[in-house]
Amino acid sequence: QVQLVESGGGLVQPGGSLRLSCAASGSIFEIYTMHWYRQAPGKQRELVATITSGGSTNYVGSVKGRFTISRDNAKNTVYLQMNSLKAEDTAVYYCNTWPASYWGQGTQVTVSS
Repeated sequence: QVQLVESGGGLVQPGGSLRLSCAASGSIFEIYTMHWYRQAPGKQRELVATITSGGSTNYVGSVKGRFTISRDNAKNTVYLQMNSLKAEDTAVYYCNTWPASYWGQGTQVTVSS
């Protein structure tokens, strides 16, 4: 069993930055691939960024060059640095593990002036 707790969301103006964190319980965090998903009102949940156990990363096209996913295995934590935020980034952001799928409760990100 893995428990995930996201934090770092909030209200930010367009062009601003936020860093999300996802802290995981358990002693085998380092073997999991970690994902960040987001879900905007009325839309399906979308995979935003992925980082493998080896540190390889991948991003959805709409966030490439603006978002950076990273992980600190010593702290059992994965991060999502979000820069140049846009209104369309507004969503609840969730972290997720693979291959065993665990989800956090989500953290709200609102980009608005």
